[in-house]
Amino acid sequence: MIQFKSEEEIEIIKESAQILGKAHGEVARHVKEGVKTSFLDKIAEEFIRDHDGVPSFKGYNGFPSSLCISVNEVVVHGFPSQYQLKDGDIISIDCGVFHQGFHSDSAYTYPVGEVSPKIQALLKATEESLYQGIENAVFGKRVGDIGNSIQKFIEAKGYTVVRELVGHGLGRQLHEAPEVPNWGKRGSGAKLREGMVIAIEPMVNLGTRNVVQERDGWTIRTADRKPSAHFEHTVAIFEDKTEILTTHRYIKENFKS
Repeated sequence: MIQFKSEEEIEIIKESAQILGKAHGEVARHVKEGVKTSFLDKIAEEFIRDHDGVPSFKGYNGFPSSLCISVNEVVVHGFPSQYQLKDGDIISIDCGVFHQGFHSDSAYTYPVGEVSPKIQALLKATEESLYQGIENAVFGKRVGDIGNSIQKFIEAKGYTVVRELVGHGLGRQLHEAPEVPNWGKRGSGAKLREGMVIAIEPMVNLGTRNVVQERDGWTIRTADRKPSAHFEHTVAIFEDKTEILTTHRYIKENFKS
């Protein structure tokens, strides 16, 4: 069942999202060659807890960390580790914040050092596809309109959309109804109504759309081990507008590629 939020509840989610955006910004300062991904996780957790938040992911169904850190062919749900970032890597950082009873969720994929033009194009297209989805996340449309717009945009550029993993509603729970696939048919799925808060998060592969789960029960990677990118925002649906509650502003300000 979809949980509709009041304007007051959406304001709290927006506060959560601002903490999250600033946490992403702090992490962005440190995304560079030689940095261990476990260090990035430490930076995020300390910032979130110092700003009246709790990391949404840590302990969620046993997940051990505050960040999902997914490098190169890892699509999502990668563990922070002793891995040191290398020139040419791409790294997806997904994070959630729980603040005053509500969650927010967002993700961003970074190039580390010099990446190939082919990989830069993948990152650009995936980020653009997020905003294609948001443009279609409007009152009166349906969830399928979001996914269809992402899928058409991505496939026209020769990439593939992961189908096993989807966006989602969120609020008091990190994952709520409805599921928000990044593919689908126009006019299908739940109708978008005022008070819905959803996370839109395209996951786009350079090669095959097929994925496999590693033995740790969490890490999802591409079947052909080609790179994958992931961008995400939390948005709120109103009758007269759609508002992006999360922000990548602090990432853009602080990340030095």
